[in-house]
Amino acid sequence: MEQDVESPISIQQPKLPKQAREELKQKCTKRKIQRYVRKDGKCNVHHGNVRETYRYLTDIFTTLVDLKWRFNLFIFVLVYTVTWLFFGMIWWLIAYIRGDLDHLQDKDWNPCVDNLNGFVSAFLFSIETETTIGYGHRVITDKCPEGIILLLVQSVLGSIVNAFMVGCMFVKISQPKKRAETLVFSTNAVISMRDGKMCLMFRVGDLRNSHIVEASIRAKLIKSKQTKEGEFIPLNQTDLNVGYDTGDDRLFLVSPLIISHEINQHSPFWDISKVQLPKEDLEIVVILEGMVEATGNFNRRLFVFS
Repeated sequence: MEQDVESPISIQQPKLPKQAREELKQKCTKRKIQRYVRKDGKCNVHHGNVRETYRYLTDIFTTLVDLKWRFNLFIFVLVYTVTWLFFGMIWWLIAYIRGDLDHLQDKDWNPCVDNLNGFVSAFLFSIETETTIGYGHRVITDKCPEGIILLLVQSVLGSIVNAFMVGCMFVKISQPKKRAETLVFSTNAVISMRDGKMCLMFRVGDLRNSHIVEASIRAKLIKSKQTKEGEFIPLNQTDLNVGYDTGDDRLFLVSPLIISHEINQHSPFWDISKVQLPKEDLEIVVILEGMVEATGNFNRRLFVFS
């Protein structure tokens, strides 16, 4: 009896173009989820079409506090350097106009500032004046009224710059953003029966010994919605009842707590079946707020389940 023998010659598949291979690869790979809020609690929203940017300058203090540390430090150094150079230039101009630079070796000449022999020394004197260091080598004389006025102006403006910049740095350092990192949530949220009721549950806890005072928790469902009139609302926000009618949303975070949302007729999950739920494009954003016991600062922690 003859047997079928497999041919050793393999048929080579035709090589696809690069664009076709990339499209095939994209179809095979899992769809990337675009989150409204990232897992670390930061909002994934970028204001790319803001035209009225001048509004940021109306509240320059808050704008500086909200900047990243590298930009904040750069502006901090830049402001001081510019003010020192500006007043140093004015001190040098006063010495140049009065002719002090032409009488450096004349002991009978009364200069505006002793031992000021150029722009570098004027710049150093500007730093000494604004920072109130006063090494004593360069000192203003009483024969220069314009210098006395400039000394008063620089002292006042220097105090304002110090108050503004140091206050900005202090507020940025004292922000309780790192305190929120010790507020942890369970990795997943579950739906199960509890006390005979279908509930959505997750756990929250605090790793530190210092407590969060007046802690409260809220939850919002982020999901696109279409109204009865046919209007499409992207990223519609719906409140999830986690106990605000019974007071269970006020937390005492001494030990980890289980937060529960009852799925009833008033819940947005009421019309979603078990089979349909994995196919839904939705997010649950949990907001935990309270006062830090150690510093008294207001603290907020965001977490997302999707």
